Amino acid sequence: MSRIYFLAFAAVLYVAFDFYIYQAVRVVISDYSPITKRGLTTLYFGVSAVLFVGVLMYNQLDPKQFANLRLFITTAFFITLIGKLIASVFVLVDDGRRLVSWLSTFLPSKPEEAPDISRSEFLSKSALIAGTVPIAVFSFGIISGAHDYRVRKRVINSPNVPKAFDGIRLAQISDIHTGSFFNKTAVAGGVDMLNAQKPDLVFFTGDLVNNQSDEAKPYLDIFSKVTAPLGVYSTMGNHDYGDYRSWSSPEAKQADIKQLHDMHRYMGWDILLNENRIVTQSGENLAILGLENWGAGRFSKYGDLAKTYKGTEEVPFKILLSHDPSHWEAQVLPDFPDINLQLAGHTHGMQFGIEIGDFRWSPSKWVYKQWADMYQAGDQYLYVNRGYGFLGYPGRVGILPEITIIELKNS
Repeated sequence: MSRIYFLAFAAVLYVAFDFYIYQAVRVVISDYSPITKRGLTTLYFGVSAVLFVGVLMYNQLDPKQFANLRLFITTAFFITLIGKLIASVFVLVDDGRRLVSWLSTFLPSKPEEAPDISRSEFLSKSALIAGTVPIAVFSFGIISGAHDYRVRKRVINSPNVPKAFDGIRLAQISDIHTGSFFNKTAVAGGVDMLNAQKPDLVFFTGDLVNNQSDEAKPYLDIFSKVTAPLGVYSTMGNHDYGDYRSWSSPEAKQADIKQLHDMHRYMGWDILLNENRIVTQSGENLAILGLENWGAGRFSKYGDLAKTYKGTEEVPFKILLSHDPSHWEAQVLPDFPDINLQLAGHTHGMQFGIEIGDFRWSPSKWVYKQWADMYQAGDQYLYVNRGYGFLGYPGRVGILPEITIIELKNS
């Protein structure tokens, strides 16, 4: 019964908030014809009602059969809610002005007001404009930004790079999140962009799925086309362990993780689970270390770097695949000074921010010290990939999906 009361309270609150924002709409459309006003009013409340009912029915929609519908409903609801919250600030300011004006009538002498444009009309129009801007921006981020893949190229100069590997090109993708995709053609186009770079090695640094391995099934044949002459190597991210959903038993969860491992292998990816591989070329070696998820924050720690590192001690250049960038300062820098390069992802750059030239900003920086691109401490490097896919919000604004190409130079 408490759930019914909660839903009833939420519905009343939502309707009251909708009517509150409608005051700005009413002012703006006051000069329209009666038919137009009725049409716009019906549209305003109709869309709002449909989205609210859709959110209430979210759990009743089969996630396999109605995955895209569930994504559309929640995204549209929260985008419009953000717009209304921003608009409400202007409506609140106008109500504050009205209150002050009303209180001023009780003063002994009332100041004369200059005959100027109605501030209510001005603030109402400002409210609608301010509320529409985020809706337009986030909608554009879905339509255009979700699959606007960008190839970012970097060069690492290090005397530790074996001469046989001088000029080798590494490709990295991360955070695919197949459970969020809705456009197979665009996803395949990103794979074509990656292959067009003709990398010598390809690395995937975790989060193939959101919650369970079945999400990846429709995309296995697409990502199996990722190839490189020296191999494709992968590891696990925090979402790959199914920690964010309920399981019927611990055995069911472990079976799902095993199936995900098998999917990597089906695609031709050499999944590294706290282990390493030595790549040899012209008698010289390069080490690839694949660590299971390990971060300094609240996420579960499955990695064992000492175990992963064992056997690579004499290899002059070591590349660590570790999903969470917080791992770099927490363990790699202080305890493993000869790990030359860590490749990470995880942050997505929060899928929102600004990048102009060398200037980068995202709310992600408030959570992660290293959140995108290249970082260096002495002879050690960290590259944080912005992610190939998306999670939650099915789009990107400013921080676009990334394919990284890193060239290693012996110098």
